[in-house]
Amino acid sequence: MRAVKSLGASAQARSTRVSVSALTSSVERNAELRAAGVRPLVGNLDDAASLHRLAGVFQRVLYLAPPPGEGATGAQWWRDARTEKFARALRLRGLPEALVYASTTGVYGDCEGDRVKESRPVAPTTPRAHRRVNAERAMRHLGRAGTRVSILRVPGIYALDRPSGTPVARLQRGTPVLAAKDDVYTNHIQADDLARACVLALWRGKPQRVYNVSDQTEMKMGDYFDLAADLFGLPRPPRVARDAAQDQLPVTLLSFMGESRRMDTERMRTELRVALRYPTVVNGLRGEPV
Repeated sequence: MRAVKSLGASAQARSTRVSVSALTSSVERNAELRAAGVRPLVGNLDDAASLHRLAGVFQRVLYLAPPPGEGATGAQWWRDARTEKFARALRLRGLPEALVYASTTGVYGDCEGDRVKESRPVAPTTPRAHRRVNAERAMRHLGRAGTRVSILRVPGIYALDRPSGTPVARLQRGTPVLAAKDDVYTNHIQADDLARACVLALWRGKPQRVYNVSDQTEMKMGDYFDLAADLFGLPRPPRVARDAAQDQLPVTLLSFMGESRRMDTERMRTELRVALRYPTVVNGLRGEPV
């Protein structure tokens, strides 16, 4: 649910029954959450006072909130003040047993197509990636205080039933992709597979451990959009050289085209024991789980 900022398993829950609460900034979502069996907690990550009720309540916490957007943090553009406020609120009265933070593979920066293990040092190159590194640091502080913190580094999320969850709108606009000689590797995870990894990490994640959460596809970005175009019966996007793309595409989109990585997911498979229902983007875009 897009309005949900974090989920918590109640400290009152027994091993055979788990009660779930969700922090949301939208009162209008309360009825929808209750209908799904979730207890809503209204709070705003930009308002520290509204987060006090979270302290000492939950055994396990899943934190999915993105950092502030571009230009939202002024001189301290590298900080994720929302995550810092959330982490401080959890410290007020008894830390949770476990916390899972969904970060981004963008913290690795451009790896020139290398296969990337979790032991690789972070090298963020964009403001949003710097803010994710700051958020990871805030969560690691909770880990040093006693919470079992696991960090999931997540690539592009997609799903047929997710708003903007497929490339259809971009393909319909005819947005160019890079020519083959300039193209970069891109990584993806289907939304249901990501949800499964998040839940498993709450119980199986190791303390202060990072996990790459990605599917098994190894594909260049242009080839991914060509595949999607073919599957959805749309024209393939035009290919342009990187120099030409500088004049045709917004800076944010260009930043994605400037980083190339292939994710190593051995930890996800062996430690979290995640069995992907959509191991490739072909399965996911066709809606054909294995």
